[in-house]
Parts: sequence; structure tokens; C-alpha cells
Amino acid sequence: MMKPSLTWIASSTLFAALAGCAVGPDYVTPQTALQPLQHVPAQTGKTAPPLDTWWTGFDDPMLVTVVERALSQNLDLAASFARVQQARAAAASAGAQLLPTVDLDASASAQHQSLVSPLGSLARTFPGYSRDQREYTVGAAASWEIDLAGGLRRDAAAATREEEAAQAEQAGTRVTVAADAADAYLQVRGFQARLAVAQDQISTDARLLDIVRLRVAAGAADEREVAQADALLKQARTVVPTLRVQLNAQLNRLDVLMGVQPGTYASELATAADIPGIPSIAASPDTTALLRQRPDVIAAERRLAASNERIGAAIADYYPKLSLTGLLGFDSGGSHELFTARAFQPAITAGLRWRLFDFGKVDAEVAAARGANAEALAVYRQSVLRAAEDVENAFVALSETQNRGIELDAEVAALTRARDLSQRAYKAGAITLTDVLDADRQLLVARDDLDATRADAARAAVGAFRALGGGWRTQPAATADDASLSERLSGLAKDGVR
Repeated sequence: MMKPSLTWIASSTLFAALAGCAVGPDYVTPQTALQPLQHVPAQTGKTAPPLDTWWTGFDDPMLVTVVERALSQNLDLAASFARVQQARAAAASAGAQLLPTVDLDASASAQHQSLVSPLGSLARTFPGYSRDQREYTVGAAASWEIDLAGGLRRDAAAATREEEAAQAEQAGTRVTVAADAADAYLQVRGFQARLAVAQDQISTDARLLDIVRLRVAAGAADEREVAQADALLKQARTVVPTLRVQLNAQLNRLDVLMGVQPGTYASELATAADIPGIPSIAASPDTTALLRQRPDVIAAERRLAASNERIGAAIADYYPKLSLTGLLGFDSGGSHELFTARAFQPAITAGLRWRLFDFGKVDAEVAAARGANAEALAVYRQSVLRAAEDVENAFVALSETQNRGIELDAEVAALTRARDLSQRAYKAGAITLTDVLDADRQLLVARDDLDATRADAARAAVGAFRALGGGWRTQPAATADDASLSERLSGLAKDGVR
């Protein structure tokens, strides 16, 4: 028995060592330590709703119906789920590259040989030569590229990270759809409240016009005052068409968000209802923990991990690639002998490919992969900063809009009292109509502003939930490693569009 050479032993040892590792840098999650948030909302004493179903905290059944309907029917969300399926298929394809492939081939051929062709001219000189030739083959071929340097494993890991990024982006679409549906609904309620104010003001101005006409009939006023009161009434009426245009635009927007033709669900919201109150928001000053649940930050981090894996895939091209191909089949000139020992035809081939003379190209590919990784790191860090900006802005908008609503509420109460006193004084002849008209105009503006601010405060609360990444099922995790991220994303992937 021939002893193996030292070269063969060294090569085998090298290949075995390479097969057990994957070249390239191992991924380390970047640190994202930030300063605590500066504007955390004060707790109201009410129980904060779960972040993944924050819309239930507004205590408005119709709002819950609208958001849930949008989450189940929205076409952008359906498209994002399709993108997840594509990414999952790409990851499965990349993972399959690690496994051998088996192909089954079978063929049958028949030929009538020309006697004047080079082959026929030579063959016809042999005794018993037949111009009719047949061949039957059947067999299974298996091929396998042995992942010596781990390049295929790196590619498969990168595709898996891209799949997780697609899942996170789907979660981000879900967050956006829920927030947009709630925002449109709250604007609908806000415009309905402002229309009610306008209609109430129209009724008040119509009564004032009647009072002026009675005073004219009694000789206590002139036609100038009638014209002033009539102008005020017409001014109040001009507000209504603009508000109706804005109301219908939000109703149409809401229908599109729910994946239906505009006008489909408008009748369900035709009856005006109060603007929902603002729920409590459970927010921690720990910026890093808050931002970790935002899908856009998760997607950026997963793409950073994918770019790290591609560095290893590029470096693997420095190393040799070994492939094995085996064939078990039968080849016969007659079908009756096809599956016999005489027709059995096995084959095995080992192939080695090593890019020895294009290291400059490999160097460029590795440099490009490292550049893409640096870009992904910058994008990730920027996404963290922008997320922190969104949260801070949303919290400031919420608190300041609530403060403005408190002031406007007091202003409306004072202006209402002033308007009522002005009307009584005018009836008694103590003041002119101009004073009454001015008080009435100020009250109309303040009441409209108050209802708009109430809707804006509720919308600001929606913006805060959106900024926190609320609207998808999250699980708290101490670190953003692969396992925890996969676990947090798995619930979304199993639920599909929901």
C-alpha cells in the first residue's frame, strides 16, 4: 500500500482547517449609547396602552375599526409582505448553495449514418457495419462545491440578514399605515367638530341679524347695522365649503389607506363624533432602548450586518474552491441491455479552481465590500440620530400642543362670556353693533382654533407613538444581537400582512 505524500497530507490538513471556518470579520453590533431624552411626556395617571396596539388607548371603537381595517387591507402593506417573501426566497436560495445538487438525465437517440461522410467512409469498410445506430443513456449526477473558506456561508448569512431587514421594513410599513390611518381619522373628527362650530356660529349670526332687523323696525337702528350683521353671517358661511373640502379629502385618504375606492366607508363616518382624548404614553428616558424598537433602526442594523458578511464572501475568493461531481448511470446501444452490469457507467470528478493571477480584482472586490460596510455603518448611525430627532420632536409637539389647547379653552370661555354680555348690552342700547360683531368674530376664530388644536393634540399623540415605533409586535431585548432581532421579527413574519 502506497503511503500518502507529505504534500497530500499538508493539503488535506489545510482544506480540512479551511472547511471548518469562514474567513472575514465576525459581526459586532455597533454601540448606540445616547444621552437620555430631554422631553419625556408626563404621566397622566391613566394606564398606557400597549405600544403594539396603541390606538386602543384612545377609547374610540371607530378608530380601532379603522386602524385594524387598514392593517388588514392596505396595499402598501401587502406589497411590503411580498418583498419579505422575495427576500426569504433569496435567503433560501443562498442557503441551498451549501448543499449538493442531484440531477437525473435520460436520453435516447437514433441515427442513420451517411456513407459518404468522413466517419461513414471509414466505418463502411468494416464487415457487418450497420448504418442504423441507437444509444440509450440514463443516470443521476451529483455536484457539490465544498465551502472551504466559508464564502458560501457568508453569502447565505448576508441573504438572511437582508431577509430580516425586509421584515423590519415591513414592520415599518405597518407602523406608518396604522399612524396614517389614525391621523386621517382624527382629522376627519377635527373637521367635523369645526363644521359644527361653523354651523353654530351661522345660527348665532342669523339670530343677531334678526335682532338688528327688529331694531330697525322699531327705529332703534339703521340699515348700516343690517348690512354689517348680514356681512358677518355671510362670512361665517364662507368657512363651511373650505372645511367640507378638507373633510372629504381626509375621508378619501382614509379609504385609500384601507385599500378601497374613495367613498366606500364614508357613510360609516358621516355622523360626527367627539375628538378622542389623548392616552397616556409609556416612554422611558433611555434613548437606546426606545430606538431599538423602531423598525427603521432595526432594518439599518440588519443591512449593516449583511454588508459585514459580504466582506467575508469577498475575502473567500483569495482561497481555492474545490468541487466534486459524481455520476451513476447506464449507457447502451440497445434498450434491452440498458440496465445491466455491462452498461453500468459510473464517473467521479474533482475540480479545483483558484484565482492565482487576478489578485488585483479580488483586492478591488474586498475593498468595495469594505466600502459598502462603511457606508452601511454611516447609514445606521444616521438612522439612530434621526430616530432620536423624531422622538424628541414628537414629544415636544405633543406637550406644547396640549398646553396651547389649555390656553385656548380658557380663551373660548372668556370670549363666550364677552359675546353674551355684548349681545345683552346691544339689546339694551348700551353699545354699538360694531362691538357685538367684533366679540362674535373673535369667538368664532377662537372656537375654530380650539377644535383644530384638540385634533392636532390627538394627532401629535399619534406622532409620538409612530416615533416610538409603535404598531408592531416587539419583544424587549437587552442587546441587538442576531438572535434577539430574529426573535422579535419572527412574530411579524408569521402574522403576514397583519
